[in-house]
This record gives sequence, C-alpha cells and structure tokens, in this order.
Amino acid sequence: MTRKEIAKQPKPDWIRIKLTTGENYQDIKGMMRSKTLHTVCEEARCPNIYECWANRTATFMILGDICTRACRFCAVNTGMPTELDLQEPERVAEAAEGMNLRHCVVTSVARDDLKDGGAKIFAETVAAIRRRLPLCSVEVLIPDFLGDQGSLQIVMDSNPDILNHNIETVERMSDRVRAKARYRRSLELLRRAKEMKPNIPTKSSIMLGVGEEWDEILQAMDDLREADCDILTMGQYLQPSPQHLDVVKYYTPEEFVRLKEEGLKRGFSHVESGPLVRSSYHAHEQVESAAKTREDRMAAN
Repeated sequence: MTRKEIAKQPKPDWIRIKLTTGENYQDIKGMMRSKTLHTVCEEARCPNIYECWANRTATFMILGDICTRACRFCAVNTGMPTELDLQEPERVAEAAEGMNLRHCVVTSVARDDLKDGGAKIFAETVAAIRRRLPLCSVEVLIPDFLGDQGSLQIVMDSNPDILNHNIETVERMSDRVRAKARYRRSLELLRRAKEMKPNIPTKSSIMLGVGEEWDEILQAMDDLREADCDILTMGQYLQPSPQHLDVVKYYTPEEFVRLKEEGLKRGFSHVESGPLVRSSYHAHEQVESAAKTREDRMAAN
C-alpha cells in the first residue's frame, strides 16, 4: 500500500474522539474568549479537547497565535507576528484561577523574531500563576529558542514544576517533519535544562506514523534517556489537512502498550503512550508520577 493510499484510508476504529460539549466545555471556551487567550487545544486541533475541557484542564498558548516556523505536521498558523502582548501573563493567571487549576500547562508558538524567543514572557507567566494559585503546579512546553542558553536559563530560573520540550520524531525524520528545529539541539536543550535545575523533571514527546521505523523509536528513547529526560509521551500523528504530512502508518493500541513497556524499561519515570495521547494529555498525573519516582530514587540512594 502506498503512502497516499494509507493517508486516504478511513481512520482505524481505535481513533475515536469522544465529543463532550457540556457545561465545563462551554465555560472554558467562554473564559478563553473573554480573556482573549489562545489554547493549543484549539489552535493545533487536539483530538482530546472535548475530554480535557470537560475535565476543566487546558493548555494555554502564549506569545500569540502566529508561529514563525512552518512545521509540516502542525496546524498552527504561520507567518510573522506583529506584536507582543505584555499583559498576557496576567490574563493567563486570571483564567487559571477562574478554572481553579491544580496543574497548568503553558506552551507557545515559536517566536524566532524575538531576541529571547519569548523566554521572559514564559517566566512572567509562571510567576503570575504562582501568585494567584500557590498550590498549582506549572508545566512549560517550550520551543528550542534556536539553542540560546540564556533564554533557557530565564525559563529555568522561574522554577517550573516540569520543563517540556518535544523532539517530535526520530532523528532521520526530523529535518523533514520540523522547521528550523534540530534533533540534536533539542536533546541538548533537555540536557542543559537538567544541568541547570537537576530537581526539575524534564519531558518530551514523539508522534508516530510519519515514516519512522521501530528501531528508530527505541533509539530516540535511548537518546532522551541519555539526556536525562524523565517523562515521555507518545501518540499517533493525525494529518490536520491535505497540505500537511501524510500518515504513513497507524499504530495499534497493542503497539503503543509495547512502546510504553520499552520506555519504562529504559528508566523513564512516567510514560504516556496511546493513539490519542498528546504532550499535555493527563499532564497532572505525570507531575505526580515524576515526583514519586524522584522521591523513591532518592530514598534508594
């Protein structure tokens, strides 16, 4: 079967999205609109938006909704951003408080037009959330800042509870899948983050189905562990439009279970693996799991 034939075939039975648009979903949607905020749930067309919003969880997307990169898997708008909203951190914190979150995920578009890549806004957002919700854990899902160590330091000095940066795919496919990003640069970012703040868990994600081989997935796991990455998420790539990368393979739920086992064998403190898993899926459970694993390892030493 050719790649085009695979791309055109119906999604497997296990790729099913539960539509839940009840009161919680409508409340969160209304709050985002009233605060003029963006979520990666909407902008990236996440398949879990209905489940997550029904459970009053969301991933805030800061620094606007226009990305300076054009990755071939991503549905976020690309172009040249026109402005920087300095009031955005406080509005995100207000929304998080209104939702009474206990775990908040903050990500962004890539802002290669900014000297620090938006690192300062990330840090200010973490601080604003902590002022309003002292007991809420905060996870940041950051771009690579084009490898700038100073920008990474700004984010790490804000002391997020989890530092997340996605490698997205295996090394061989990276240049084809990602724009401007580099596989080894992403690994270096994760390694440096752990050097800067050894007690902050690091996390990364791999999407499957863009043409990678099984052994390459296992090698990517090994590469992440070599960079001392703690948490791994893996999910099925779904083509957001005909202009994006074709789906080359649909992985079965059984294959995702096998990959989770492989990840745990390699020492990840938490592995979330399934067809509809995305980087922030069940994120509140991941931070708790990482903390427990860290405590267990400290006790063993």
